[in-house]
Formats: sequence, structure tokens, C-alpha cells
Amino acid sequence: MTTIAGDWFGLQGSVALVTGASSGLGRHFALTLAAAGCTVGLAARREGYLASLATEIADRGGRGIVLRTDVTDAASVEASVATLTEEAGAPTILVNNAGIAHGSSFLDTTDDDMRSVFALNQMAVWTVAQTVCKGMIAAGKGGSIINIASITGERPIGGAAAYAVSKAAVIHMTKIMAMELARHDIRVNALAPGYFSTDMNREFLESEAGRKLLKRSPMRRAGTMDELDGPLLTLASDRGSFMTGSVIAVDGGHLVSTL
Repeated sequence: MTTIAGDWFGLQGSVALVTGASSGLGRHFALTLAAAGCTVGLAARREGYLASLATEIADRGGRGIVLRTDVTDAASVEASVATLTEEAGAPTILVNNAGIAHGSSFLDTTDDDMRSVFALNQMAVWTVAQTVCKGMIAAGKGGSIINIASITGERPIGGAAAYAVSKAAVIHMTKIMAMELARHDIRVNALAPGYFSTDMNREFLESEAGRKLLKRSPMRRAGTMDELDGPLLTLASDRGSFMTGSVIAVDGGHLVSTL
């Protein structure tokens, strides 16, 4: 696998963990980090998808380690982090990506809906980060945590109440973590993607309503996956060494739109 920009980001030999790596943004993040020279722990529940991804990474000259993980189960998370640490070393990069979308208004969202969305989008992010950070502190290496938030955590949209609130929680959690963990040389930042076509939202973005939504943003289009690479690698590496508690929107200007 050819490293990105001749290892300009200095990630060759690093160990990273990506949750929700079986598809969508998580899969892309794993490929990007592997191309930058990281050994990548591939965490998700769908083991077959992870195995396919690990093979693709190996075919490109990198290394991906399959970690069948239920991020809502603390014991499963601890086992996966222990396996990755044993096989490759304690991770110094975490991309906390696992999450689910949920479409309903505030009045139509049930208690069960809220519990299931928050279990994955907020509590799992907390659990995984806490587990990885304890390992970083024990190893004395520090590291970088990248929580995947959303622009909906900063600018609500209609029809996704539970999702937007859960991502707002991730953003505030990122800032709390950054404040507390800096003394351990652990940086914590959030990526807040705008609209990127993934399995979760592709059908909507291709609908009439989705096309109208995209036309309201300054760039008038959805993003492409590779447009997340620069922000991701900057936050993961020492190129972002003075960044912590930041929320980086990658959204084609959606948040600055007045429409």
C-alpha cells in the first residue's frame, strides 16, 4: 500500500481503532488510515464485512485486524481493545464512528427510540473512548481520539430529533474529554460531516427532498468520501498537535448557509 504523501502525516507504524468499520464512513476511515501506514483494528458486529475489508487492506499492502465488537457491550469493547493491543500494540488513534440514523420528529419519538439511538450514538462512544484512553494512559504514549459527530448536532434539522440530540451530546462530550485528558497528552476532537452518500442516507439524498436539501447549501452537493481524508489525518496525526476540543465541520458550507 502506498503511503499518503510519503508519510507526510507521520502515521507509519501507528495503531488505530475504527468502530463501525464494516461499511460507510467507518470503512473509508479504515482504508484511509491503513493507506497512511497505520495498523487498523476493524471493529463492528458484521464479521464477514470486516474480513472482506481486512483482505482489501492486505491486498494494498497494509494490515487490518478483524475485531468482532458490539460497542454497546462494555465487555465486548474491552475484549476487542485487549486483542488489538496484544496483536499490534495499544492504539494511539481512535475513530469513534459507530452510530445509527433515526428519522422521526420529537413528538413521534418513543422512549425506546431514544434509548436505542443513545445506546449506540452516545453511550457507546463514551464506553469505547474510556476503554481506549485508559490503555493510552497505561502505555504512557498519549494519542488522538476522533469522535464522529454531525452537523445536525450544531444545527438541528426536522425529522431527526433523537439523532440530532445524540450528536449534540457527542460534541459536548468531546469538549469535556479534551479538557480532562490533555494532561495525559490525549487530544480529543470531533469531525462533524455534512451530507455524504452512505448506506444510511443514500436513498434519501437521491430523493426529491434530498436533492432540495443539498441545493440549500453553498456548494449545492453532497461530499465525496475522500474529502474527509485531510481533516481525519490532520486530527489523527501530529499535524494537528495543538488541536483539542475542536469540532471540524466538513459540510460544503451547510452550517453557514442562511437558507
